[in-house]
Amino acid sequence: MHRANKVGSSLLSLAAAAALGCAPVVAHAQHAVPMPSSSAEAQSAPAGSQGATGDSTAGFKSADERMMKTMQASTYTGNADEDFVSHMIAHHQGAVDMAEVELKYGKDPQLKRLAKGIISSQKKEIAFMKQWQTKHGNR
Repeated sequence: MHRANKVGSSLLSLAAAAALGCAPVVAHAQHAVPMPSSSAEAQSAPAGSQGATGDSTAGFKSADERMMKTMQASTYTGNADEDFVSHMIAHHQGAVDMAEVELKYGKDPQLKRLAKGIISSQKKEIAFMKQWQTKHGNR
């Protein structure tokens, strides 16, 4: 199956699972990471790991701000392919940065596994998009 079809199909599967209240499986790159099947399971992290003023909050805010600043700095060219890649690189890097905060401060083993999977898959996709940019003489 073509890569774009895989991504579109994965997004549709996630949307369908969410609409039905099912526990989706995030299939990204070469692995699948099960998502929590209930709100109780999703909230199973120890209470001390979620302080609003803690270091993790600062890490997440920093990652968010860096991602938004980078995305907003990318100019639009009118070429959908170029614009998609330039903005998605920043978006994926933001996901990597947030996953690294989870690995550093998070306690829940399922979320730590998910974060590792996100880092691995997003870095591969970033590399692919940067190669695409180089091949097509962009940025």
